Amino acid sequence: MFTELFYFYGNLKAMKCFFLPLFVIVFFFSCAKKEEKYVSRDISRIWIKNILTDSTRSIRTLDIIDNNIYYAANNGRFGIILKDGGKVIDNIKLDSLIPSFRASGYNNKGFFILSIGTPGLIYKYTKHPKFNLFTEESSLVYQETHSKVFYDSMDFWNDQEGIAIGDPTDDCMSIIITRDGGDTWTKLSCDALPKAEEGEAAFAASDTNIAIVGDHTWVATGGKASRVLYSPDKGETWEIFDTPIIQGAATTGMYSIDFYDALNGFAIGGDYTKPDENVANKIRTSDGGKTWELVGQNENPGYRSCVQYIPNGKGKELVAIGFKGIDYSNDSGNSWKHLSDEGFYTVRCLNDSVAYAAGNGRISKLIFRE
Repeated sequence: MFTELFYFYGNLKAMKCFFLPLFVIVFFFSCAKKEEKYVSRDISRIWIKNILTDSTRSIRTLDIIDNNIYYAANNGRFGIILKDGGKVIDNIKLDSLIPSFRASGYNNKGFFILSIGTPGLIYKYTKHPKFNLFTEESSLVYQETHSKVFYDSMDFWNDQEGIAIGDPTDDCMSIIITRDGGDTWTKLSCDALPKAEEGEAAFAASDTNIAIVGDHTWVATGGKASRVLYSPDKGETWEIFDTPIIQGAATTGMYSIDFYDALNGFAIGGDYTKPDENVANKIRTSDGGKTWELVGQNENPGYRSCVQYIPNGKGKELVAIGFKGIDYSNDSGNSWKHLSDEGFYTVRCLNDSVAYAAGNGRISKLIFRE
């Protein structure tokens, strides 16, 4: 009797030793699965506060660096809105020329602003050694003179390598690249790039014609042809993909592109001369840009100049901005909710609740509310 009880007790202990770790493992993975499950928010309101007003400026590019807002604009303006509320302003002039800036980018070595028109100019600001702001006197690091020069957007892969794109001056898109931190820039030969189609160019509407994820780069073109140039190796090699977005006229096509990861991307545009039209102006890819599908067909928003993935949204949450207002999607762009009629040109997200938008005569802080 006691022997049988002893063996039963011993077996029970052995079973506990076996099943207890198994239970812990199952419980752990069960909890992990629950934690990984993502539930999309339903943002229904937006709070807008102006942090800069200047009726003389058209602001189409801005960057958030250490919670400070860097921007560039027409009339030679470069400025910083400091997180403590202060402001830094510089006005650039080259001889008698006052450049108009619509693109910017930065790395750890400098903040760069790029002008439209001829000559195409890139200015570099370096960090102040005491204040950790890009406020040291600007230097001209690139200049290109050509009757067709018109640069649209710029971005950086890392602290050494960056890219800027513009309209064709020959039979390909203009692409210039730096490999030394932005001190020198080299224009790629058309021999190394896909040939542009007639009337294909890009729009300097929001400084979001370029999307970068790791070494992958996507460039959105527009106009009579609207396609995606793709490089898997930081601009060393290129290929091109067709899109179904509206095209065929000089004012049609993609105005903005963004990628959440190396596979999932979104582009938006339309025709800014017909801003209420919503046919074939929103496209999405899930294979790294090789193929694109139309989404939100015949549904608002119509023309928008900028689209951005909202951080931590698992590729489902998007915000789109244009001079006709602000719109939000929580299902990867299939459907959209109109949040505001207030017009802007471009937007950058600080996090999943706060963004900054720039437009005609102002920069504003946006707070998203469910």
